[in-house]
Amino acid sequence: MLRLCSNSPTRAKILKEKNIPFIQSSIDFDEEKIESKTPKSFIYNVVNGKLQSALKLYNLDIPILVADTIICTNGEILRKAKNKDDAKEILLKQSGNEVSILTASILKSNKLEFIDISTTYYKFDKFDSNDLQEYLDSNEWEGKAGACMVEGFCKKYIKEVIGLESNAMGLPIEKIMPWLEL
Repeated sequence: MLRLCSNSPTRAKILKEKNIPFIQSSIDFDEEKIESKTPKSFIYNVVNGKLQSALKLYNLDIPILVADTIICTNGEILRKAKNKDDAKEILLKQSGNEVSILTASILKSNKLEFIDISTTYYKFDKFDSNDLQEYLDSNEWEGKAGACMVEGFCKKYIKEVIGLESNAMGLPIEKIMPWLEL
Protein backbone atom coordinates (compact mmCIF):
# COMPACT_ATOMS: atom_id res chain seq x y z
CA MET A 1 0.00 0.00 0.00
CA LEU A 2 1.14 3.50 -0.86
CA ARG A 3 -0.12 7.02 -0.02
CA LEU A 4 -0.11 9.20 -3.14
CA CYS A 5 -0.05 12.79 -1.90
CA SER A 6 -1.29 14.34 -5.12
CA ASN A 7 -4.68 15.28 -6.55
CA SER A 8 -3.50 14.34 -10.04
CA PRO A 9 -5.86 11.93 -11.80
CA THR A 10 -3.03 11.09 -14.21
CA ARG A 11 -0.68 9.99 -11.42
CA ALA A 12 -3.47 7.89 -9.93
CA LYS A 13 -4.13 6.35 -13.34
CA ILE A 14 -0.44 5.40 -13.73
CA LEU A 15 -0.48 3.62 -10.35
CA LYS A 16 -3.74 1.84 -11.21
CA GLU A 17 -2.35 0.67 -14.56
CA LYS A 18 0.60 -0.90 -12.72
CA ASN A 19 -1.74 -2.53 -10.16
CA ILE A 20 -0.10 -0.66 -7.30
CA PRO A 21 -2.48 -0.34 -4.34
CA PHE A 22 -2.67 3.23 -3.07
CA ILE A 23 -4.66 5.80 -1.17
CA GLN A 24 -4.88 9.22 -2.79
CA SER A 25 -4.58 12.00 -0.21
CA SER A 26 -4.44 15.71 -0.81
CA ILE A 27 -1.91 18.04 0.74
CA ASP A 28 -1.76 21.80 0.86
CA PHE A 29 1.47 23.33 -0.39
CA ASP A 30 1.88 26.73 -2.08
CA GLU A 31 4.45 26.20 -4.81
CA GLU A 32 4.07 29.82 -5.93
CA LYS A 33 6.33 30.89 -3.05
CA ILE A 34 9.26 28.84 -4.39
CA GLU A 35 12.01 30.84 -6.06
CA SER A 36 14.91 29.03 -7.67
CA LYS A 37 17.43 29.84 -10.34
CA THR A 38 17.22 26.56 -12.24
CA PRO A 39 14.34 24.28 -13.23
CA LYS A 40 15.91 21.33 -11.37
CA SER A 41 16.32 23.24 -8.13
CA PHE A 42 12.80 24.64 -8.49
CA ILE A 43 11.14 21.26 -8.99
CA TYR A 44 13.18 19.67 -6.20
CA ASN A 45 12.21 22.45 -3.77
CA VAL A 46 8.54 22.06 -4.70
CA VAL A 47 8.48 18.29 -4.24
CA ASN A 48 10.47 18.50 -1.00
CA GLY A 49 8.03 21.12 0.28
CA LYS A 50 5.15 18.80 -0.61
CA LEU A 51 6.84 15.97 1.27
CA GLN A 52 7.30 18.13 4.38
CA SER A 53 3.61 19.09 4.22
CA ALA A 54 2.62 15.43 3.84
CA LEU A 55 4.75 14.40 6.79
CA LYS A 56 2.88 16.88 9.00
CA LEU A 57 -0.40 15.16 8.11
CA TYR A 58 0.50 11.51 7.73
CA ASN A 59 2.83 9.08 9.45
CA LEU A 60 5.00 6.62 7.58
CA ASP A 61 2.98 3.51 8.41
CA ILE A 62 2.12 3.69 4.72
CA PRO A 63 4.93 4.88 2.39
CA ILE A 64 4.36 8.39 1.04
CA LEU A 65 4.81 9.32 -2.62
CA VAL A 66 4.91 12.97 -3.73
CA ALA A 67 5.63 14.29 -7.19
CA ASP A 68 5.48 17.46 -9.24
CA THR A 69 6.09 18.29 -12.88
CA ILE A 70 7.18 21.40 -14.76
CA ILE A 71 7.67 22.17 -18.42
CA CYS A 72 10.51 24.30 -19.74
CA THR A 73 11.27 25.79 -23.11
CA ASN A 74 14.10 28.17 -23.97
CA GLY A 75 15.15 28.10 -20.30
CA GLU A 76 11.76 29.37 -19.11
CA ILE A 77 9.66 27.42 -16.63
CA LEU A 78 6.09 27.17 -17.91
CA ARG A 79 3.81 26.77 -14.91
CA LYS A 80 0.16 25.82 -14.68
CA ALA A 81 -1.98 28.26 -16.63
CA LYS A 82 -4.06 30.67 -14.56
CA ASN A 83 -6.73 31.09 -17.24
CA LYS A 84 -7.44 30.37 -20.92
CA ASP A 85 -5.40 33.34 -22.23
CA ASP A 86 -2.44 32.27 -20.10
CA ALA A 87 -2.82 28.68 -21.38
CA LYS A 88 -2.76 29.91 -24.98
CA GLU A 89 0.38 31.96 -24.38
CA ILE A 90 2.10 29.02 -22.66
CA LEU A 91 1.13 26.57 -25.42
CA LEU A 92 2.27 28.94 -28.18
CA LYS A 93 5.73 28.97 -26.57
CA GLN A 94 5.81 25.17 -27.00
CA SER A 95 4.43 25.12 -30.55
CA GLY A 96 7.17 24.18 -33.02
CA ASN A 97 9.71 24.16 -30.22
CA GLU A 98 11.85 21.87 -28.06
CA VAL A 99 10.40 21.26 -24.62
CA SER A 100 11.77 19.56 -21.52
CA ILE A 101 9.42 18.05 -18.97
CA LEU A 102 10.90 17.59 -15.50
CA THR A 103 9.26 15.50 -12.82
CA ALA A 104 10.62 15.24 -9.30
CA SER A 105 9.33 12.48 -7.08
CA ILE A 106 10.07 11.32 -3.57
CA LEU A 107 9.07 7.97 -2.13
CA LYS A 108 9.54 7.90 1.64
CA SER A 109 8.94 5.07 4.08
CA ASN A 110 10.31 4.08 7.48
CA LYS A 111 13.07 2.20 5.67
CA LEU A 112 14.03 4.39 2.71
CA GLU A 113 13.85 7.70 0.93
CA PHE A 114 14.07 7.56 -2.86
CA ILE A 115 14.46 10.88 -4.68
CA ASP A 116 14.37 11.19 -8.45
CA ILE A 117 14.42 14.07 -10.90
CA SER A 118 13.80 12.88 -14.44
CA THR A 119 13.60 14.80 -17.70
CA THR A 120 11.83 13.87 -20.90
CA TYR A 121 12.57 15.92 -24.00
CA TYR A 122 10.06 16.59 -26.77
CA LYS A 123 10.29 18.33 -30.10
CA PHE A 124 6.86 19.54 -31.23
CA ASP A 125 5.56 20.46 -34.65
CA LYS A 126 3.75 23.77 -34.88
CA PHE A 127 0.27 23.46 -33.38
CA ASP A 128 -2.70 23.94 -35.70
CA SER A 129 -4.55 27.10 -34.59
CA ASN A 130 -8.05 25.55 -34.87
CA ASP A 131 -6.92 22.45 -33.00
CA LEU A 132 -5.30 24.63 -30.34
CA GLN A 133 -8.49 26.67 -29.89
CA GLU A 134 -10.56 23.49 -29.56
CA TYR A 135 -8.17 22.23 -26.88
CA LEU A 136 -8.33 25.56 -25.04
CA ASP A 137 -12.14 25.51 -25.17
CA SER A 138 -12.17 21.97 -23.75
CA ASN A 139 -10.48 23.18 -20.52
CA GLU A 140 -8.45 19.93 -20.44
CA TRP A 141 -5.34 22.10 -19.98
CA GLU A 142 -6.50 23.15 -16.49
CA GLY A 143 -4.20 21.96 -13.72
CA LYS A 144 -1.58 20.69 -16.19
CA ALA A 145 2.04 21.79 -16.04
CA GLY A 146 2.61 24.02 -19.04
CA ALA A 147 -1.04 23.39 -20.03
CA CYS A 148 0.41 20.42 -21.90
CA MET A 149 -0.97 16.90 -22.28
CA VAL A 150 1.55 14.72 -24.12
CA GLU A 151 -0.91 11.85 -23.86
CA GLY A 152 -3.69 14.06 -25.25
CA PHE A 153 -3.62 17.27 -27.29
CA CYS A 154 0.16 17.43 -27.81
CA LYS A 155 0.52 13.77 -28.85
CA LYS A 156 -0.09 14.29 -32.57
CA TYR A 157 2.46 17.12 -32.65
CA ILE A 158 5.37 15.09 -31.25
CA LYS A 159 8.24 14.93 -33.75
CA GLU A 160 10.81 13.45 -31.39
CA VAL A 161 10.92 12.20 -27.81
CA ILE A 162 13.82 11.26 -25.56
CA GLY A 163 12.92 9.85 -22.17
CA LEU A 164 10.04 8.18 -20.36
CA GLU A 165 6.48 9.05 -21.34
CA SER A 166 5.37 8.23 -17.78
CA ASN A 167 7.71 10.99 -16.58
CA ALA A 168 6.12 13.47 -18.97
CA MET A 169 2.72 12.39 -17.64
CA GLY A 170 3.84 13.23 -14.09
CA LEU A 171 5.20 10.04 -12.52
CA PRO A 172 8.27 8.09 -13.75
CA ILE A 173 6.84 4.82 -12.49
CA GLU A 174 9.59 2.70 -14.07
CA LYS A 175 12.08 4.37 -11.72
CA ILE A 176 9.86 4.17 -8.65
CA MET A 177 8.64 0.57 -8.92
CA PRO A 178 11.93 -1.12 -7.89
CA TRP A 179 11.78 0.79 -4.57
CA LEU A 180 8.20 -0.07 -3.65
CA GLU A 181 7.86 -2.41 -0.69
CA LEU A 182 4.55 -4.02 -1.49
